[in-house]
Amino acid sequence: MKKRIKKDKDDPVGGKPGEKGLSMKFLNKLERKFGRYAVPNLMLYIIILNAAGLLITIMYPQAQYYLCWSTSAILHGQIWRIVSFILVPYTTSPVNFLIFAFLYYSISQTLERVWGSFRMDMYIITGLLGTIVAAFLVYFVFGVEMGMQVSISYLSNSLFLALAATFPDVQFLLFFIIPVKAKWMALLSVVMYLYDLMQVVNGLGWMPYGFAMLIMIVFSLINFILYFLGTRDLQRINPREVHRRRDFQKKMGEREQSGRPLHKCTVCGRTDKDFPDLEFRYCSKCDGAYEYCSEHLYTHKHIVAHSYDKQ
Repeated sequence: MKKRIKKDKDDPVGGKPGEKGLSMKFLNKLERKFGRYAVPNLMLYIIILNAAGLLITIMYPQAQYYLCWSTSAILHGQIWRIVSFILVPYTTSPVNFLIFAFLYYSISQTLERVWGSFRMDMYIITGLLGTIVAAFLVYFVFGVEMGMQVSISYLSNSLFLALAATFPDVQFLLFFIIPVKAKWMALLSVVMYLYDLMQVVNGLGWMPYGFAMLIMIVFSLINFILYFLGTRDLQRINPREVHRRRDFQKKMGEREQSGRPLHKCTVCGRTDKDFPDLEFRYCSKCDGAYEYCSEHLYTHKHIVAHSYDKQ
């Protein structure tokens, strides 16, 4: 038990006690193995690459067509496009670029201080890989070439969603004037995703472009999905567990209405109604649901089947 508590304390925020899930356990193992190879400020390097792409685009507007994603071109040997799409700026306005670059860099720094460099790197890399997998998938399944849709814009938005999920009440100044909480900005971001999807559906239909866009959105946000759904304890939404909690609450309500005590010591007979400050515990060594007050929990004789004298 001591070793387990110590391990939880040593884990970064993502591995704190109470945070469960397969994704988190897998991340804990990866961090113990490869944490020393983490790259601090990885998002800064991505922003610098994107800024270089903006300068190239301003000087040579046609250059972005040789840098952007093209699945067919990659399959014909232009493999640099697997990485060079990071250079394609998500806006060609230098002013807007500086605003967004500062915003997303600040968000990444906040998350990295909370998660640590390794988990931040994994979040970014997973987001980029999800975008790449989605681009290949929609090409082979639907024959749709996503082109400029494959960019770091999804990665940037996933950072914003991560911040909103971690610190929902942190405030941003919308248009540098209106204070808005991160959770509402995240909701607005989701609405914008749905708006883009419906624009595609209304213009081109669900088959194949609408489904291609939907896959692109879902896979590009796979990092957020894995971190904030895969790291949660989903047992609480298990139908059996939900029924058990409801049944327990119902029984507790019936007990309170009847005036009966909730806890009673098997040895001295004291109850929580007579002694509200007294603590009660069940004994794991007794055969049955026998409850004891704190004074008799370690001093009583254990009750076993057909015997009442075994310690």
